[in-house]
Amino acid sequence: MPLPAHSPEAAVPGATPPAAARPVEGRLSRGAVGLLGLQHVLVMYAGAVAVPLIVGRALKLSPEQVAMLVSADLFACGLVTLIQSWGLPGVGIRMPVMMGVTFAAVTPLVAMGTDPEIGLAGIYGAVIASGLFGFLFAPLVGRLLPLFPPVVTGTIILVIGISLMRVGVNWAAGGVGNPDYGKPLYIGIAAFVLCAILAITRYATGFVASASVLVGIVLGMFVAGFAGLVHLDRVAAAPWFDVVRPFAFGWPTFDPVSVVTLCLVMVVVMIESTGMFLALAEITGDPVDERRLTKGLRADGLGTVLGGVFNTFPYTSFSQNIGLVGVTGVRSRWVTVAGGLIMMGLGLIPKLAALVEAVPPCVLGGAGLVMFGMVGATGARILGGVDFAGNRNNLFVVAVSVACGMIPLVAPAFFKQMPHALYPLLESGILLTAISAVGLNLFFNGLGGRAEARDAAVRQARAAEAH
Repeated sequence: MPLPAHSPEAAVPGATPPAAARPVEGRLSRGAVGLLGLQHVLVMYAGAVAVPLIVGRALKLSPEQVAMLVSADLFACGLVTLIQSWGLPGVGIRMPVMMGVTFAAVTPLVAMGTDPEIGLAGIYGAVIASGLFGFLFAPLVGRLLPLFPPVVTGTIILVIGISLMRVGVNWAAGGVGNPDYGKPLYIGIAAFVLCAILAITRYATGFVASASVLVGIVLGMFVAGFAGLVHLDRVAAAPWFDVVRPFAFGWPTFDPVSVVTLCLVMVVVMIESTGMFLALAEITGDPVDERRLTKGLRADGLGTVLGGVFNTFPYTSFSQNIGLVGVTGVRSRWVTVAGGLIMMGLGLIPKLAALVEAVPPCVLGGAGLVMFGMVGATGARILGGVDFAGNRNNLFVVAVSVACGMIPLVAPAFFKQMPHALYPLLESGILLTAISAVGLNLFFNGLGGRAEARDAAVRQARAAEAH
């Protein structure tokens, strides 16, 4: 529901004028807050449930366990959003931010979970440890920004999208392990979902266009239902209400290499969050200093700790919701507080999680091609602002880093003779890309200034908002 950008709160019935010094403190009527909060939830919903579906199915968990991951994710999304938007003493940036599981962690999480010596217990141990690291490391992130100029972050995000594309393609063909893999019916439904999303994006406006992926999945569910691919027995059997239990998969274990791997992921995630917060400060007219930035990054760390406790994964701010703030013109943080409460409520409804789990892979495939492709396209857009003509060395940074990131994707046995303990690190093309890009950029370009790095982070975040 787009609102005039020149007077955002005044356009909503029941709104009161925003506080002079803090535009994000603007109060709205309860009905407006709830409706706008639901809008934020619907925009992020497809992306929010994608990671538990990817990880759960890659680890061959039972449908009930995958549904449990979805419930846990929705609940934790809401809880972490409240911490970020509402705030705790010393934690939370108190701006209109919705939090969700980061796609950057997917590849290392799957590598850990498929290792029988690590498994889910090792995943959650690494998630908790990396969250603690992020919480403690938050004050130092600003000093690391010069290590992540656009040529580095654009390359990393590009490889994240390319790595995830394998998941979307396999979903479109019916899912790995499906005896009818590649069946024309599956590919046809995936193509229908893809075309529906593109058509909605092209011809719809406002909120409907922003939620095009979710609308496409719903339409695909109807088509798949007519084709006999949707089975709702488990949805009918699931209860209407249940609590999300901590450590539902057992007590966490702590594998050193897995912990280091996710700590590196957290550094990348927090650098990305820094850019998001700075961009949001410009959109809302609410300045962010180093102190507030640290509070926001601490929320990323604390949220990741809670993710490990509640059987889910590392958290970050969702760029599409920051973009929605700019589209609607509603700057009040109480809207995302309401969105967080809605997400927590959805996480307490097992039937909803069972319905998400029941979505056929081919339907998810059509949506995944868009979602994951847009991640890669965001990286390409960031790289579009890099000076390749005046500095040819940037070409080598991107070329070699992308090549390193593709190793696990195109040659899974490449590191077979390396120590098994390094498996979670070496099997993550994203981390190989990050390490390579940072090292090569330092080698060729040296270390830039902090002010320049902050400006670059804002430009990158604005590029990410577009998807």
